[in-house]
Amino acid sequence: MPSNDRYYIYVMSNVSRTLYIGMTNDLVRRVWEHKQKAAPGFTATYNVTQLVYFEEAAHPQVAIAREKQLKGWRRSRKIALISAANPTWRDLSDDEGFFTPIR
Repeated sequence: MPSNDRYYIYVMSNVSRTLYIGMTNDLVRRVWEHKQKAAPGFTATYNVTQLVYFEEAAHPQVAIAREKQLKGWRRSRKIALISAANPTWRDLSDDEGFFTPIR
């Protein structure tokens, strides 16, 4: 069951480095949905299935504001943010235990 006191701003990408920025209160579920292409739309169309960056926020208003901020940035600034935290752009959801439910 997701915790209501944690919110995530995340960036998904693909091999062409197409970017998708989103916000959720259940990062594991949301990444799984992107990977499964559970809903038609941008990420399914462009095969955006790699989690390359995420941040945690304690309040939904903070997460929404940060998501809007990142979406407003130029592409070069988004790439710099991701590259600073994840230089190889590896899929962070490949980490052992990422999809293990938190109890």
